[in-house]
Amino acid sequence: MAKRLTCDVVVVGAGMVGAACALYAARSGLDVRVVDRGPVAGGTTGAGEGNLLVSDKEPGPELRLALLSARLWAELGDELGAAIEYEPKGGLVVASTPGVLAALRDFAAGQRTAGVTAEPVDADRLPELEPHLAPGMAGGVHYPQDAQVMPALAAARLLRASGARLHPGHTVTGVLRAADGTVYGVRTDRGDIHAPAVVNAAGTWGGDLAALAGVRLPVLPRRGFVLVTEPLPRMVRHKVYAADYVADVASDSAALRSSPVVEGTAAGPVLIGATRERVGFDRSLSLPAVRALAAGATGLFPFLERVRALRTYAGFRPYLPDHLPAIGPDLRAPGLFHACGHEGAGIGLATGTGRLVAQALTGKTPELDPAPFRPERFDTDGGDAR
Repeated sequence: MAKRLTCDVVVVGAGMVGAACALYAARSGLDVRVVDRGPVAGGTTGAGEGNLLVSDKEPGPELRLALLSARLWAELGDELGAAIEYEPKGGLVVASTPGVLAALRDFAAGQRTAGVTAEPVDADRLPELEPHLAPGMAGGVHYPQDAQVMPALAAARLLRASGARLHPGHTVTGVLRAADGTVYGVRTDRGDIHAPAVVNAAGTWGGDLAALAGVRLPVLPRRGFVLVTEPLPRMVRHKVYAADYVADVASDSAALRSSPVVEGTAAGPVLIGATRERVGFDRSLSLPAVRALAAGATGLFPFLERVRALRTYAGFRPYLPDHLPAIGPDLRAPGLFHACGHEGAGIGLATGTGRLVAQALTGKTPELDPAPFRPERFDTDGGDAR
């Protein structure tokens, strides 16, 4: 049997959320180990675009978490900078008709009351922000707090900065619980790791890990495709998306939904999203999804019709039915903490999630009200599911 390891916290999942949990837990003075059955950023993080958004969230708990996360990402941007390709480039949401623009501006007005900087942009000013945007748009809203990182690189750098010991290629096969139900570590295919706290940052597989601890967390995969173009000069200055993207994010539909999201990157390629559909863990190429991406992108930026798409890839967003992540201690299994279910916002919300988990681990007062994120909220009777 492999040598047994002892630490304060085992984080299961080496994606962005797990990396952020490791970072803030370690900076709180805890000895942290990170376990993943694959490599760093081998799941949803590696298939993400790196969006750090406040623009797509309505007032409420997720927006409060996004604003906290944006502040923490800015601090990490100052600390790590080019090492994570942090770009505070801002976002631009555009509306194609006056009716859509009116709804968008009402949405932005509500966001401003919650602390978001949301600047109305008239149609004649859109070319100042995006010279290559399609003509004829009714107007938009500029969100200077939106930013971007390179997700796989950022996850690796946060893990390195944490100083946590990493155990890739270790599959968790069980969550160790004492007779009184208290969690005391994890069982892996390479041996047991003992710790008084286990953090479930397993992303789309967060529900499976919860089940190993005998509790229910209804995480479902929601597939999305991204198109990647050949490297270009910076022709898209912001993250640009159509106003109907917000409705697609909030939709509960299992069917394919697509709304154009276009952004440049520090390396040159343009990333094109976004689709959403619930098809289990089916990774097969969907031509309807890819065609919808291409059509939506060229509708926003006609110059893309002349640009080659080099590849497409799919990822699975960890979806919970109420569109809020599960964050914090699980009262059904003392010692188990959750940090999963962020759907497509996990990169952006990772830092705030990591900070809240670290505060819960060390008994500090949380910076946000944790109640909306409590893991037991999906249980009808509030009891253990064992």
